[in-house]
Amino acid sequence: MREVIIYRGEDEYWVAECPSLPGCISQGKNKEEAIINIKEAIEGYITALKEDNIPVPPENFDTFVVAV
Repeated sequence: MREVIIYRGEDEYWVAECPSLPGCISQGKNKEEAIINIKEAIEGYITALKEDNIPVPPENFDTFVVAV
C-alpha cells in the first residue's frame, strides 16, 4: 500500500504522485485515469528497483491537512 497525492495541474490534467518513491509521478485527464496511471507507475518503479537489486523504500506516511 502506498500513499498517493492527487491534485489538479495547471493544464487541467490530474497529477498523481507517490511521495515514498521519489520521482514516481503520473497524470490523467480525470481522477480515475490518474489513479490507474499512478498504480502502473508504482508497479513499474518497484519492479525496476528489484531488477537492479535496489531496496524498495518503505512506506511510512502521516497525512495532515493544513488550512491557511
